Amino acid sequence: MILDKHNPKELINNSTYSKELKAIATKVFNDERISFEEGVLLYKEAELGFLGTLANYVREKKNGNYVYFNHNFHVEPTNVCVYSCSFCSYSRLIKNRDQGWELSIEQIMDIIKKYDDKAVTEVHITGGVVPKQDLAFYTDLFREIKKHRPDLHIKALTPVEFHYIFKKAKLSYEDGLKLMTEAGLDSLPGGGAEIFDEAIRDKIAGGKCSTDEWLSIHEIWHNMGKYSNATMLYGHIETFEHRIDHMDRLRKLQDKTNGFNAFIPLKFRNKENEMSHVPEVSVIEDLRNYAISRIYLDNFPHIKAYWAMIGRNTAQLSLNFGTDDLDGTIDDTTKIYSMAGSEEQNPKLTTQELVDLIKTVGRTPVERDTLYNVVKEFAS
Repeated sequence: MILDKHNPKELINNSTYSKELKAIATKVFNDERISFEEGVLLYKEAELGFLGTLANYVREKKNGNYVYFNHNFHVEPTNVCVYSCSFCSYSRLIKNRDQGWELSIEQIMDIIKKYDDKAVTEVHITGGVVPKQDLAFYTDLFREIKKHRPDLHIKALTPVEFHYIFKKAKLSYEDGLKLMTEAGLDSLPGGGAEIFDEAIRDKIAGGKCSTDEWLSIHEIWHNMGKYSNATMLYGHIETFEHRIDHMDRLRKLQDKTNGFNAFIPLKFRNKENEMSHVPEVSVIEDLRNYAISRIYLDNFPHIKAYWAMIGRNTAQLSLNFGTDDLDGTIDDTTKIYSMAGSEEQNPKLTTQELVDLIKTVGRTPVERDTLYNVVKEFAS
């Protein structure tokens, strides 16, 4: 159980906790950064109530009682992929492309046009990697979207996709991203990060862009004055040290660029993939992971609980463990997690459902745009 959130500093005087944990709490209350070793210690020794109290203190200091969401939908141009990641339940290899889909620009625009009479602010575009969906494909697509609906924010493509596209086009990351921006790309999602430890990454996602390449693409993007998100796939074969290493690399890049808007922990789901023998972690571990993310990533404005992946009930619980964002309405437009066995097999929430979910736990719902500009605050 979380301790009294109105008096979180009671942690320091609580005899239940070790002097090492109390020292971490003191740092957090004094706005001091915790170390790598202290981050690992939180995973190994801190119980849920301790973590929740600290994480809630941090999230309320940064974002008050607000919980953010937006009106968005996804487009997944293909689930066919040249890469074979052992954790992925979504993609199909090119040799099995008859089991998947590959949308044309016209088919994607048909999806876009279905939202012409809806107050959506963002389209999220990402999927598999195939040769024909190349630089020309995406720059043409982005231009078509902006021509049709100039105000629609395009959040699209991960470094995994960019790396492949730019390598095929014989372009540098800088030149490739410039062309994408000129075509209409507005921001980057956080996908493809998986886990940064090189040995673990090679085991579960070998062949696609490296850790350094993922970080480099985001750094270049930030230096262009643009914003992005970051993710971490957790709960598979990684250790606590690997999780903190992942967050530490993100924290260091954020110190340099301040270009990340949100960090999104993504839970490994074990259905229909090559790692189905690996058990999924518990909801308790999900909440602990959110809390430690909020405590460790002191320079990230937001921690997002992606409700479509963990389910609306766990997402709701997470709002007391450091998270302040639930993503968006989605409108049943993503299959990436439903195909992996997530609780939400048809991920779709109306504005009112999101508002009610947030208000039920005593938080204040705020509709935002992609860059966290407030669109509407819903009074409690």
